[in-house]
Amino acid sequence: MQKIKPIMFVGTGSDVGKSAINAAFCRIFLQDGYAPAPFKAQNMSLNSYATPDGLEIGRAQAAQAEACGIECSVEMNPVLLKPNTNISTQVVLNGKPIGNQTAQEYFLYTDRSELFREAMKSYHRLEEKYNPVVIEGAGSISEVNLWDKDIVNMKVAVTSGASTYLIADIDRGGVIGSVYGTIMLLPQEERDAIKGIIINKFRGDLSLFEEGKRIIKELTGKPVVGVIPYFRDIYIEQEDAVVIQHKTSTAVEGKINVAVVLVPHMSNFTDFNMIEHLPEVHLYYTDNKDEIAKADMVILPGSKSTLADLKYITDNGVAAQVKQMHAKGTPVYGICGGYQMMGTKISDPHHVESEIDEIEGLGLLPVETILSEEKKTVQSKFSFLGSEAICDGYEIHMGETIAANPSPLCITEDGEDGYYKDAKTWGSYMHGIMDNPVVLKQMLQQLKPDFTVSFNYKEYKNQEYDKLANVVREACDMDYIYETLKIE
Repeated sequence: MQKIKPIMFVGTGSDVGKSAINAAFCRIFLQDGYAPAPFKAQNMSLNSYATPDGLEIGRAQAAQAEACGIECSVEMNPVLLKPNTNISTQVVLNGKPIGNQTAQEYFLYTDRSELFREAMKSYHRLEEKYNPVVIEGAGSISEVNLWDKDIVNMKVAVTSGASTYLIADIDRGGVIGSVYGTIMLLPQEERDAIKGIIINKFRGDLSLFEEGKRIIKELTGKPVVGVIPYFRDIYIEQEDAVVIQHKTSTAVEGKINVAVVLVPHMSNFTDFNMIEHLPEVHLYYTDNKDEIAKADMVILPGSKSTLADLKYITDNGVAAQVKQMHAKGTPVYGICGGYQMMGTKISDPHHVESEIDEIEGLGLLPVETILSEEKKTVQSKFSFLGSEAICDGYEIHMGETIAANPSPLCITEDGEDGYYKDAKTWGSYMHGIMDNPVVLKQMLQQLKPDFTVSFNYKEYKNQEYDKLANVVREACDMDYIYETLKIE
C-alpha cells in the first residue's frame, strides 16, 4: 500500500470525542488496506494498560491499537500521567514510572524539550513500521499559556508533518465561536497544519447545519469535512473517569444488582465493562452506603491511591456497610487496590502513595499488603480456580500482598495471583479478570445457580469498531481527507 502522511486529531477542548474519532480512523485505514497505528505523545489517565512486554500506556491507545488490529506498544503513548491527588501525579515515561511530581513541578521544572524528544523518538519508531500513524492530541489547542510547554498538540503536528483536523463538540453549544477562536489564536505555521474541521455530536437534521459549515469556511478558511451525528448505540471503551458521572448510581428492581464501590482515585473502571453488558445484571457505581446496601454483590475496584481511598470509604460508612453485608452472605470481590483493601492491613513504608504509614483493611481476607517503589506491569494468561479455560488479564500495581497460608485464586504462567477465601470472597491483582466468562459465571452463580455467560466481549468490541468506522466514514469527506494525506 502506498505510503501516506500521518493524520492528527486535535480539539477545541477536552472531551470533544478525539479518542473515539481516532479509533474510528484507525479502523477506517485498516478497512482500506493500510497498516495504521495510534500515537498520543502524552496522556493523563488512571485507566492504563500493560503492553505485551510489561510496560504501561493509556487505555485509549490500547483500544485504538485493537481498532488497528495490532498489539499495543509503549511507543503509542510514551508519556503517561497518573494523578495521585488533585495536585500531584505519577509520571510514567516509556512505560515505567520515574517519580511523582506536582503539576507545578511537571509543567515548570521538567525538561520539556527532553520529554518531547523522547516522545518523537517513539513516534518515529512507529512511523517506520506503520502506515499511517493516527495521532491524538490532548485537551484544547488554544491554551496559549501552555504553548511553550506543549509536547502533545500542535508541536507534534508541525514536527510530524501530519495532516491535522480540529474536532469540535456542537452538543456543548457555541461551536462556531469555539472553532473560530481556536484557529485564529494559532500562529501561522500551526494554522497551516490544520486541513479541516470535524463537528462532532450533532443532533437532528444535518442539512440544517449547511449554513454553519459555509460560515466556518468563510471565517477560518478551513472546510468542515465532517459532521458526525450524536450516537448512543455504538460501544467504545472509554478512558476518562468522567464517563463514570454518566453511569447509573442506584440499584434497580428485577435484575442482579452489582455495586462497584465508587472511590475518588478509581483506576481501570474498564474492568467492569463486560459484566455491564450482561442483560440479567445491573451494574452501578456508588459511594452511598444506603445504595450499597441494596446490592446483591459488591466489587471493590482498583485505586491509584489505595490508602486514601480506603480511609475515604471508612470515614463515609461504606466500609462498615460492606463488612456487614458480607457477614450476612453478600459476595464481595476485590480487584487490585480493592483486593488490597480487603486484607487486614496496608503499609506504605516508602510513602509511595501518601504520608500515611499504615491503615487497617476491611479484614475480609487474611492477607496484608506492603507497598513498594517498584511497579509490576505484565500481561498474563492464567487458569481461574483450576479451570481448564485459559484466561487473559494484566497486572499494574505497586506492592506485594502476602498471606501466612496462601490460597491462590489464579495460577499464572510464572506464579500465583490473588487469594481465594471462599466462593463469595476473593481478591485478585488481575485487571480484566471479569472479561473472562469462566470468572463471571463463578461470581454470578453465587446469586443464580443456573447462570451462564455466552457473551463474547472481544468479538463484540471488534464489531463495534466497524460500526464506529462506518458512521464516521459516512459522515466525512473521505476523498478530501485522503487527498490531504498524499505525499507530494
